[in-house]
Amino acid sequence: MVPHLTPLAASGLKIDWNQMPTYNTIMSVAAGAGLLLVVALGRQLLTPGRTIAPDGWVLAFGALGFTLVTTGLHMTLTWPLAGQGFPFDNIIFGEPALAFGVFLLAACFYLWKRGRELADAPDRVARTATVATPISLFVFGLGLACFGIAAAGWKYTLFAAPPEEPISGEFADWPLLEASFMSGLYVLVGIGALLFPFALHRPRTWLATVVGVVWALAGLAFLFFGGLNYFTHIGLIVNTM
Repeated sequence: MVPHLTPLAASGLKIDWNQMPTYNTIMSVAAGAGLLLVVALGRQLLTPGRTIAPDGWVLAFGALGFTLVTTGLHMTLTWPLAGQGFPFDNIIFGEPALAFGVFLLAACFYLWKRGRELADAPDRVARTATVATPISLFVFGLGLACFGIAAAGWKYTLFAAPPEEPISGEFADWPLLEASFMSGLYVLVGIGALLFPFALHRPRTWLATVVGVVWALAGLAFLFFGGLNYFTHIGLIVNTM
């Protein structure tokens, strides 16, 4: 997953990486892990008699939230990917990462202060719904944003890798392929985000199941694709220095 490059720009491509720092590798891995952990915690909350260890979730959400907030905030405010003509990528990657990181840090803080009370509550599902309902409006709004990003990805054929990038560059002649893959991931996240406020109030219905499935699929894809990008992005840097 690299800044969008047109086929003409990709010919004999040279990039001044001092002018375009790229770190959506760690952002993708952290976002994928975060989505998977949110699904896992939701499943634990919904399973009667399941023991929850708040300290573990505080550590996990805190580490991932810090990673996403710092990288997402820097990308959102400074637009590092605009240096050579790709300003839209700062919106696509930076702003969703920042928002998700804030959610994770908020959950970290709440579980740190009230995690034991939540775990021991007579109806922890109802308590979770009560606490999470106000912020679910922001989640819903970001779901709309995800659909906007996906639509832009398809319309403008974003996310296409140049031939100089290992593995992903093999599909440079079919830019719609990677655009469809990444846009599809944003659609999955968006579906879960749009359904999230409704699932809070009907947690033991198909709504919660759909949210869990789409976020788990997107989380796995972001996690493994981000890991793969550590190789492909290093290769791209070597091939374009």
